[in-house]
Amino acid sequence: MLNLRDKIIEQSLILFDENGFHGVTVKQIVEASNTSKGGFYHHFHSKEELLFVIHDAFITYVSKEAKAANETHTSPVEKIQAIIRSFVKVFDLYKPHISVFYQESMYLKPEYEQQIKKKRDEFKQMILQVIEEGQRMGYFRKELPPILTTMAILGMVNWIYKWYRRDGEYSIDEIADVFIDLILHSLLPSVEGEYRSQMLTIPFFYDKK
Repeated sequence: MLNLRDKIIEQSLILFDENGFHGVTVKQIVEASNTSKGGFYHHFHSKEELLFVIHDAFITYVSKEAKAANETHTSPVEKIQAIIRSFVKVFDLYKPHISVFYQESMYLKPEYEQQIKKKRDEFKQMILQVIEEGQRMGYFRKELPPILTTMAILGMVNWIYKWYRRDGEYSIDEIADVFIDLILHSLLPSVEGEYRSQMLTIPFFYDKK
């Protein structure tokens, strides 16, 4: 059973998706959540803060998973695999949050935009550091500019929100397998044997069909 805060978020996601941020009032959110304005303002100071919390849920998840990958794995190859997998999966776990955020983020106040930018920059930095580590240790191709490689990964994965459907042809895990394959094919040296040995941990779904 959802607590009141989570219920407000759930109902606001539905309303924002159907009517847009400015098309929804606090009164409508309150009625849909079966609470009072006092209940709403106990958890959120404003609709803008609610929109920020919607974003914060999924960026916090990917940041936490990236930190866990860094702490759990020693190989940059395993780290980048774990980070990409959790990054891809966020588009399934938090699909309503992400859809609403990308549609309505223009309405955020500057203070919330700054907090979001800070968290996004921290996540970008974690990916960048893993790529640089992989290059120093000889796992990744050194001719690739780390910042451009990082931005390419972010752009590629972020675009999932535009086309991913839960009832689509491929599951989110299958999509993650393909993205990991594509990214590692770009990062790892192309020397036969060395490349294959690095890829053994990837469970390719298309090898099973």
